Amino acid sequence: MTCTKSTLIEEISNIFDHNPSQSKEVLETLIEIIKSTLASGEDLMISGFGKFQVIEKSPRKGRNPATGEAMILEKRRVVTFKCAGKLKNKINEEI
Repeated sequence: MTCTKSTLIEEISNIFDHNPSQSKEVLETLIEIIKSTLASGEDLMISGFGKFQVIEKSPRKGRNPATGEAMILEKRRVVTFKCAGKLKNKINEEI
């Protein structure tokens, strides 16, 4: 089952005994902080969880899948995630 924003809001409400609108505001604020940090090109590290990093990708050759025509894909920035050791251990203790 996928954990959605609604699920997170419900969990925050239950744990901190907030009403759902307060929990939604907290979650939306956190997401905005994460987005603005990454958009500015900064890395975001959350201890015990992992590190989000913005990587610059160079232009490269590609192919249009619909037509098969060769093309150059422009440079772009992507977000990568490296899992922290504590999270890896937590995930693997379920096996």
